[in-house]
Amino acid sequence: MLFTQRFWPGLADGTITVAFRRWKRPTVKAGGTLQSPGGLLGIDEVAIIDTPDVSDHDARAAGYGSREEAFADLRPEGTLYRIRFHRVGDDPRAALRDRDRLGEEDLRELLGALVRLDWALPTLRLIEERPGIVSTELAGSLGVERPRFKQRVRRLKSLGLTESLEIGYRLSPRGRALLARFPAQILGEQVDRRRG
Repeated sequence: MLFTQRFWPGLADGTITVAFRRWKRPTVKAGGTLQSPGGLLGIDEVAIIDTPDVSDHDARAAGYGSREEAFADLRPEGTLYRIRFHRVGDDPRAALRDRDRLGEEDLRELLGALVRLDWALPTLRLIEERPGIVSTELAGSLGVERPRFKQRVRRLKSLGLTESLEIGYRLSPRGRALLARFPAQILGEQVDRRRG
């Protein structure tokens, strides 16, 4: 479940506590959590609802001025869901991606993870060279399908190496520090050595 940038401040300060989505099947479940640009969200309820069940109060809790505004933002197809949530705290990836001083333990951890991801270095380099480019174009540059590319970027994000923008991605301070410490060829050699 994604939120566009206009909702991030309300997620961060806890004033947005509801979302509406039209889905074939839910992408979150009650009792789970969701990492969002506004922080870590605890999912309280995922309920199928009918259009008349959307109140102005819920629309405002979702960051809209009215029911009509909320409906205008929804895709036309799929089952209508109301998702209630609360802010649990900061997204743990945010603190990780801002850590740009890489000690030996950080490097061991990152290189150990990159050993298993043969696509990671080309993906990091591409994001470094083309920040803010739509994922479809980046995926095409690497010859992979967009869903697979986005899944890979989420893996890199979980390591604190990338961050999402309104459109596309950029390297995080941690990702930039890794590539600055190990230019592509040297980093590739380090990863290959660990594979061997």
